[in-house]
Amino acid sequence: MMFYIDQLFDEATLDALCDSLNDDSLFEDGKKTAGRTAKKVKNNLQGRGDDTVIKGARALLEKALRKHPIFNAAALPKQFAKIMFNRYSDGMHYGTHIDEPFIGGARTDLSFTLFLSDPGSYDGGELVLCEHDGDEEVKLPKGTLVLYPSTTLHHIKPVTRGQRLAAVGWVQSRVRSSEQRAVLFDLFHALAQLPDTADNQNARLSLLKARANLMRLWAE
Repeated sequence: MMFYIDQLFDEATLDALCDSLNDDSLFEDGKKTAGRTAKKVKNNLQGRGDDTVIKGARALLEKALRKHPIFNAAALPKQFAKIMFNRYSDGMHYGTHIDEPFIGGARTDLSFTLFLSDPGSYDGGELVLCEHDGDEEVKLPKGTLVLYPSTTLHHIKPVTRGQRLAAVGWVQSRVRSSEQRAVLFDLFHALAQLPDTADNQNARLSLLKARANLMRLWAE
């Protein structure tokens, strides 16, 4: 199940974040952070994990994600495995790969990409998710995030003009199964659509009870 999430930041905060990352010295060869298989197909620049600017940007993003109701309902995050910033310039790409099952000691259940460049400012650079029923190309407005299962093969098409800046990260969920997370999200959505009025109290309590008891059954 894939989710698109926008409005993580207000416009001023988003612009300030992007401006802070507009510094060549913050980035290094992306192969340094790639797994054994991905290293062979990775051609991008990665934010230096020990830099104070990168650390601050990472903390800002994690805080925003932890506060976002849709992200929390969809991912049910137990912990963030890692958050990184990457940059693709003319000719750079990332071949088809699968994310590592464990990063930083955490199981990777969900992956996300937050687009940090206006889509009209660069050509190419689409995130391509390889699904059983065909490939899905994702190129979103600046400040919009896509969340998808880490079990998905994917690649980044070559950038042919401009520069593509993004944040990527991985989450260990409290619920391992994507199918079970989808059921829990449907219950969350049903509650959100049901007005909190006296007439709806019994229905809302039934939904809350069902969701809570399923969390007890499925959560780790």
